[in-house]
Amino acid sequence: MSEKQTTITESVSISGIGLHTGSEVNLKFLPAAANTGYVFRRVDIQGAPEFQAIADYVVDTSRGTTLEYKGARITTIEHVLAALVGLGIDNVIVEMDQEEAPILDGSSFYYVHILQKVGLKELEEDRVYFELDEVINYKHEARNTEMTIIPDNSRRISTMIDYNTTVLGTQNAELNDYADFAKEIAPCRTFVFLHELEFLLDNNLIKGGDLSNAIVFVNKQVSDKELVRLAKLFNKPTVKVMQKGILNNLELKFDNEAARHKLLDVIGDLALVGMPIKGRVIAVRPGHETNVEFAKLIREKIKKSNDGPPNIDLNSKPQYNIEDIKKMLPHRNPFLLVDKIMTVTEDRVIGVKNVTMNEDFFVGHFPDEPVMPAVLQIEAMAQSGGILVLSQVPDPENYITYFLKIDNVRLRNKVVPGDTIIFDLKLLSPVRRGLCHMGGKAWVGNKVVMEAEMLAQIVKKK
Repeated sequence: MSEKQTTITESVSISGIGLHTGSEVNLKFLPAAANTGYVFRRVDIQGAPEFQAIADYVVDTSRGTTLEYKGARITTIEHVLAALVGLGIDNVIVEMDQEEAPILDGSSFYYVHILQKVGLKELEEDRVYFELDEVINYKHEARNTEMTIIPDNSRRISTMIDYNTTVLGTQNAELNDYADFAKEIAPCRTFVFLHELEFLLDNNLIKGGDLSNAIVFVNKQVSDKELVRLAKLFNKPTVKVMQKGILNNLELKFDNEAARHKLLDVIGDLALVGMPIKGRVIAVRPGHETNVEFAKLIREKIKKSNDGPPNIDLNSKPQYNIEDIKKMLPHRNPFLLVDKIMTVTEDRVIGVKNVTMNEDFFVGHFPDEPVMPAVLQIEAMAQSGGILVLSQVPDPENYITYFLKIDNVRLRNKVVPGDTIIFDLKLLSPVRRGLCHMGGKAWVGNKVVMEAEMLAQIVKKK
């Protein structure tokens, strides 16, 4: 039985301090349509830029996971993502008015709490998992880290940490059922060793840190003078080391809370794969850097598994024939460059162009060795994209599509008379305010001839 995608029933907000910036930040979760995924939006920046939470955009993992896309940055978002994945929420928009997500108590607990409060809404579209057909393994020799995902019909994660200290040696944690995430993993807080804390404090790197959002492990002798200094820094009457080798700021919720928090981080960082995965993840001594590198490796496997032309029958009846297209697009010969639309859905379009020797442009474009001009390939793809945009409105004949921007164009192979080009475009973000951000490839047989990203806008005809 297929599972359906989900979102949240209504918007919900939470506020707090960013651990490293010390800035007050307001974070809001908003419902989103199917196939949106996790989208972050910086509402404090002009134009409210937004982008997908995917590993391709990670720019830093030194003190949390940081993403950046065209100048818009978000940081320390692993606990936010872990809450969404752990609760089985597939589609949501996360608005932030600062770059760093609030640290709260150093776990996902409060994020889970507010999301559970509004509840989930089931959508019509099926949830699509990436199902492995082979083991994927990643090693980082310098960090002595190994991460593996094994094909499995379920979704399971286990972690092992070993800091080779008396106070925090080897610990293990596992999650065999995501229904247990909220209770068993979400409340587990981040941790730090005292010597790391001292370095961060001395270098002003945790402006929003206090003793309520991290477990502090003490693996050395601490003088009374140092304890007094820490108490003053964190505005506490006293600070002391407890028998279990942690400061008296917090009580452990689980004996293996550190390993459970690392498992939480793995869940959050692997959300950057961009789609849910079925399999058993085994993470040995994981950290943000290795988690993200592992997520990138899995994304590459997904791309390769999808790296082929659309599986369509060119002899089957198209969804839109040339007459249907002429009713939607204002173009006419010689600038109507799409012959048929095989299929168009909420987030994807597949168009076809049959290239013949009778094309007008071959008269002057390398007539002795005809090659379809690259700009016309782009235009043909744009027209296919225009059908995708116009299919979003009930009366497409009353609208016109304008392309505002074309990015990341790559020309791979020549297109010559006799070729049939298949244009396969997908939405890169949800359509909003008439703006449509698409990315696609053009295929001739099994070869990619061109690829590009496009931003279009639909405007009502005057």
